[in-house]
Amino acid sequence: MNGVDGPDDRLTELAHRWGIAPTYIGSDEREHVVAASTIVAVLAALGVTANSAEAVEAAITDADQREWRAFLPVVTVVTEGGGSFSVHVPHGDPVQVYVVTESGQIRAAEQLDIWVAPREIDGELVGRATFAVPADLEPGYHRLKALNPRSAAAASAPLIVTPARLDTTDALLARRRWGLAIQLYSIRSARSWGVGDFGDLGEIAEIAGGTYGADFVQVNPLHAAQPAPPLENSPYLPTSRRFLNPLYIRMGAIPELAGLRRKQRERIAAIERGFLRENTSTKRIKRDKSFRAKMDCLELVFDVPLTAERAAAFEAYRHREGKGLRRFATWCALAERYGPDDPKWRRQLLDQDFVKAKRVKYKRRIDFHMWLQWICDEQLAAAQQAALAAGMSIGVIADLAVGVARHGADAWTLGDVLAGGVSVGAPPDAFNQQGQNWSQPPWHPRRLADVGYEPYRDMLRTVLRHAGGLRVDHVLGLFRLWWIPDGASAADGAYVHYDHDALIGILALEAQRAGAVVIGEDLGVFERSVQDALRERGILGTSILWFEHGPFAPIPPEDYRALCLTSVTTHDLPPTAGYLAGDHITLRAELGLLESDIETERARDTRDREAILELARARGLLGTDAAPDDPATVDALYALIARSPSALLGVALVDAVGERRTQNQPGTDADQYPNWCIPLADADGAAVLVEDLASNARFAHLVELLAREGL
Repeated sequence: MNGVDGPDDRLTELAHRWGIAPTYIGSDEREHVVAASTIVAVLAALGVTANSAEAVEAAITDADQREWRAFLPVVTVVTEGGGSFSVHVPHGDPVQVYVVTESGQIRAAEQLDIWVAPREIDGELVGRATFAVPADLEPGYHRLKALNPRSAAAASAPLIVTPARLDTTDALLARRRWGLAIQLYSIRSARSWGVGDFGDLGEIAEIAGGTYGADFVQVNPLHAAQPAPPLENSPYLPTSRRFLNPLYIRMGAIPELAGLRRKQRERIAAIERGFLRENTSTKRIKRDKSFRAKMDCLELVFDVPLTAERAAAFEAYRHREGKGLRRFATWCALAERYGPDDPKWRRQLLDQDFVKAKRVKYKRRIDFHMWLQWICDEQLAAAQQAALAAGMSIGVIADLAVGVARHGADAWTLGDVLAGGVSVGAPPDAFNQQGQNWSQPPWHPRRLADVGYEPYRDMLRTVLRHAGGLRVDHVLGLFRLWWIPDGASAADGAYVHYDHDALIGILALEAQRAGAVVIGEDLGVFERSVQDALRERGILGTSILWFEHGPFAPIPPEDYRALCLTSVTTHDLPPTAGYLAGDHITLRAELGLLESDIETERARDTRDREAILELARARGLLGTDAAPDDPATVDALYALIARSPSALLGVALVDAVGERRTQNQPGTDADQYPNWCIPLADADGAAVLVEDLASNARFAHLVELLAREGL
């Protein structure tokens, strides 16, 4: 136990009512006590006042009575095969309950013989009746209906039946598959505008699948960023997770481009030629330059009238995405005009009359932003189609970020479904010894349930629409998230628990409908039950070679999980050549991110790294004289993980071409390190373009090695 002044018994009781953990086990395997002040601040973010003993008692009473005040639960989420729910009526009143299925059928709900004593709530005696969900109800989005014949009171609420197990998963176990892990913005082609785009993604998939036999391309989050420069560099800090980033649009693939006047087409062609040097530069990626150029040209293309067929497709897209798209586009238009960081404007956004007036004034600009999303949707669909046509069994594996920017589009469109006054992050661990603050507002667990999980469902549905798989970054966040009160250090937070059965179930339901596999990034400190729950629902885990340690030694790859995506490295570490050379220790020391001296860190890192290399040597995959920066050492590590039973094997494109530079250093900002701005290069520091991949000797050699290992 540490020396923090923890909460008293009643504050602890209230914390438990709201899913706040008053203690946690850290990466040091010690129990840490959360400060009482932190719990009070987190409760405040949840809308609960707990700044006095009287307030705590009142909040406990309110928490105990909340469900008894509801005729029907605000939402019921069950796993297929059964489940139950409770209704509350004045004691002694009759109640009729039935289910309206997604297809419109009406099914009676059977009352169970479960006696619960009535309770006095707000001066009235209230009874509880428990009903069973029909066991043969198909997974889907249904509704519960309840009627009190005596008072004529009626209620309706969502009933979500989720799959017991994601049915796309077991097909993966028939044979192992491998694919590429890429940062799309970092790999350009001769047709790029300084940043990789959707067209490049399709071409990468064609090469990886058609030339090398890969089954998937795992890509960084493609979520929307700001609608005007400066853009956020991190793909993991988007303005919206539901919509896409127009930065990735391939200009030449828009059909309406042909409808421009000749001088306009010549202007766009000249701009594209101007990016040829950018495409081969190995200096920082210039997102803002590319985005400005694309937006100027996209505005010209938007003015070209659509054919009847294209207009119908655009209208169908708008209808499908509905109010969420309109609100997102409204935010984009207003953010362009007023600037998303202007506090005065953010206050005006809360004024419905202000927003209504501006929506009329900027109607055409709002239409433009909806059109941009349609073009993104079309081009991402084309990339997935190209992947499947190239023989990939999965195709594009999308990436879902943990959260969104706190003053972005989702923060406005979702309102109080996201909690205010706190940010998401992680407590200190061995790699990030000062903890992490990701500057993202978390889902408010109760308010998300109050709206029937619709924002979560809509987000998943959009992200999965043109993907054969989905990687969920920090999937532990579906179980619990580290909430950091505003103004506190990253270390001074608390874990808030979520209804993981509901969140994982809805994830499985949407993935099953999309025919996609799901991979949870389950790295870090967590209870073993987390992996058990994911496995039972058919969600793959993640294994990174460097992190697979038992109590005393590395875990042999033969003992890795079968239901898993296994890789040597990840985007938060240097490419393998750099990691073997200890670049991550050097960089963190230079940036002041180490809590101990560099010699101690290097000694620990060398010990752990050598233990992994010894596994490769023991299997005859690596000679004793191979240098850390020798490509043969990198090859040996991929051969090592190929010995695992994992269903999916991820090959980092940076390793396949010999890149060494770190793409992202957690815990730093743009002034400290150029995170997410490193273009793809080879071991000699020369830019690697999409066109180069089909004939890249190092890439081909690594694929041959995997083939010898049975992949």
